Amino acid sequence: MTAAGLTGSGMAVKTHAGRLDAVDLARGTAVVLMIAYHFCWNLLWLGLVDWPLLTHPLWLAARTLIVCLFLGLVGVSLVLATRSGLSPRPFARRLAVIVGAAGLITLATALAIPQSFIFFGILHHIAVASLLGLLFLRLPPALTALAALACIAAPAWLAAPLFDAPALQWLGLMTYAPQSNDYVPIFPWFAAVLAGIAFARIGLGERPGSPRLARWSVRWQAAGPLLWLGRNSLIVYLLHQPLLIGALLAGLAVTDSAALERTGLFVDQPDGFLEECVAACRHESDEATCARYCGCVQMRLAAQGIPTSRENDPATMTDVTRAAIIDAMQGCLAEHTAP
Repeated sequence: MTAAGLTGSGMAVKTHAGRLDAVDLARGTAVVLMIAYHFCWNLLWLGLVDWPLLTHPLWLAARTLIVCLFLGLVGVSLVLATRSGLSPRPFARRLAVIVGAAGLITLATALAIPQSFIFFGILHHIAVASLLGLLFLRLPPALTALAALACIAAPAWLAAPLFDAPALQWLGLMTYAPQSNDYVPIFPWFAAVLAGIAFARIGLGERPGSPRLARWSVRWQAAGPLLWLGRNSLIVYLLHQPLLIGALLAGLAVTDSAALERTGLFVDQPDGFLEECVAACRHESDEATCARYCGCVQMRLAAQGIPTSRENDPATMTDVTRAAIIDAMQGCLAEHTAP
């Protein structure tokens, strides 16, 4: 098979079973969870629900689980793909596809949501991790596991203003959370890739004579859709959000046009929030800190479908909206301003 898809290592994988059904099945399951999570996020973004996706521990845990599944499978795929040695050409070809897809995501989000565009998301991480992971493939699994623990601890021990520079934000050692709709930096998330490598080296058999997982084949017919998703996860990843959002907007247009108007997506109205917010904040802090704080507030409100236009009238706000604005301001104040 080809270790392709969202978590593929980028190399051709030849096994006795012909298909790494277990990896495909796991990846397909991760894709289903990702689509379900993004569907809920879209409902929140469109203002159709008020679920605490950005704050509640269970929602945060769900997002962490999905990311760890994808990245862990990158590590597993790297081990299985290189059991008989690295094939440079297939590796480079697949890596180029992932890098190109990551660039497309950055470009599209920079045009659509410039205030929180994706500059280092899951695909960017997979591209870099596919290269870094090669360094750990022949190390003892215990050492790889220790490196994973070091990755988890790194943000707490190594974060410094030096890493706030835009060119270094992909490392994940910043002193504040950047404004991005999908931020998966090297630290701590590379730990999941290393965990996948260690797991595969210990439990799956790294020698050509003992590919236990590679010989495992799915006999359950109902697993077919999951296997298909796992084997086509990259294209599903690129297309699922436009399709989900389009379907939701089409459904609103047919069933609830008033709700569609409340999203504000098709209303051309000036938004002077950032300028006014930064101007007010400058009385208390420097411009860079104020810009980060105001951008944080705007992103949190946008994620909940709450517009930040000047035309908003505080006198007509509902208690729920007012509480959401106060919560966003307090949360961002804690993140981006000095005590």
